[in-house]
Amino acid sequence: MNPVLSGLAANPALPPELVDRLIEIAGPCLAHDLAGRPDLGHAQAVALFARDPDTGVPLAHGGRLTAADVDARERPDTALALLDQGGGSPEWARLFAADPVARHREKLAGCPGLPADVVEKLAADPDPDVVAELALWTTPETAARLAEHPHVRVRRAVAVNEATPPDVLAALVTGQGLPPVSRCPVCDREAIPFTHDPHCPRPDCELPPGASCDGSHESAVHDLLVAALGNPATPTDAVAEFADHPSYLVRLTLAARPDLPPQVCARLARDPLPGVRADLAENPAIGEEVMRVLAEDRDPQVRRALALHPRVPLDVLTRLAHTARIGATLLPRVASATSAEIRELATSPDPAARMLAAQRHDLPPDLRDALARDPDAKVVKSVAPHPGLPEGLLRAMVDRHGARVLARVAANPDASPALLEYLTRQAAPRQKVFRAIARHPSASAEALLACIEDREARSWAAAHQALPPQVIVDLLSDPDPRVGEAAAANPSLPAAVMKGIVDDAEAAPLER
Repeated sequence: MNPVLSGLAANPALPPELVDRLIEIAGPCLAHDLAGRPDLGHAQAVALFARDPDTGVPLAHGGRLTAADVDARERPDTALALLDQGGGSPEWARLFAADPVARHREKLAGCPGLPADVVEKLAADPDPDVVAELALWTTPETAARLAEHPHVRVRRAVAVNEATPPDVLAALVTGQGLPPVSRCPVCDREAIPFTHDPHCPRPDCELPPGASCDGSHESAVHDLLVAALGNPATPTDAVAEFADHPSYLVRLTLAARPDLPPQVCARLARDPLPGVRADLAENPAIGEEVMRVLAEDRDPQVRRALALHPRVPLDVLTRLAHTARIGATLLPRVASATSAEIRELATSPDPAARMLAAQRHDLPPDLRDALARDPDAKVVKSVAPHPGLPEGLLRAMVDRHGARVLARVAANPDASPALLEYLTRQAAPRQKVFRAIARHPSASAEALLACIEDREARSWAAAHQALPPQVIVDLLSDPDPRVGEAAAANPSLPAAVMKGIVDDAEAAPLER
């Protein structure tokens, strides 16, 4: 595929008549690009679908086609895509429910608003993959019925479905009140007992590493338990007893549930595996006592997860800022802090606390400007993208801290064209600065011309509308295909050049 054609197909300024001409000559690659245009009209979509039927699925998902445009027998993939969008005909659903191709029945099973008779037919399908797909999305009543299906894969899908009634989910956890399962993906394929080699050499093997069945379908039943524990509709009483389960995945899933009782949180806080403790650390169910325990955790993954907790005490969060590698992130607790708390952080003698406050981009002007004058470069970097900062302060940041703050100043939405030009003249290293400037809506032609000299920023600059038209044209032939594609997608590309690209494409069918 010619990258210039690909970029032109996405250019929002491409005249409709040139879009029509591209449709007439489109090969598979170009057709796919054209199908993504947001301004594609219905007549154009129908013409594109006729030119390349493989565009039917994205066009249907984009709402560009109607049922009248599609022959379901000729293009089942497109018809199923329309059904998935809530369009199509009920008769299509009945047609596909009896389709001999299991993949079509499976896709149908995931579609919304299916007629009751189609649901019944799919629920009795001999292929468990079809029934499992139905179970994922179906109503509470059908889910409850499918919980008794003999195949574990179907029951696991029921366990994932949040519409499944809580008492049914509890039964899937315990197995009580349900008939025993009789089939699983392992014994469907292999003679039992069987344990799948984690390094299985068979290229067509679909079993996960370590999958096993000795007649009790143990690995599939384990997956079913994990799925049920992860469903927020599963009753808390049914899951609390698994805090000491030998399976890491079971405990990991449990640790993320937001309805855990305090005693379960306390037990999981002592889990031997840091992944479990890290998931618990982000859990809104934990109280301050558990938070303070986790704040002293030896694993940085756990401490960083705790920093993301929306209710972590500010004194704990400030300590974590020293050890958890938080980076330039607006943390949930800081985002919800009161005005008094933000002022306390912003005026703290601890630069880590000031850096936390500086991530808020709605600071009062006095705090914002004070942080912009902070002696600590990390604090200044955090506040540099804050809207409303006067240009004099932004320049002073650069003069005082140099390369350490350049990229963040360049990301300030109020940075003027003159300031961005000033940044391009600063000392290296400047790669991140050029990328930020090349993406900035206020970048001037002079600043962008400096950016195109940088290998990484060149493609971003090529897409900027402020770049001089002749430079955009010159970049069409850049050796880097990303640059040529970006230039072709630039709305400032002259219309006569766009026409010339289409003229050339009509004469070069192999590039389409």
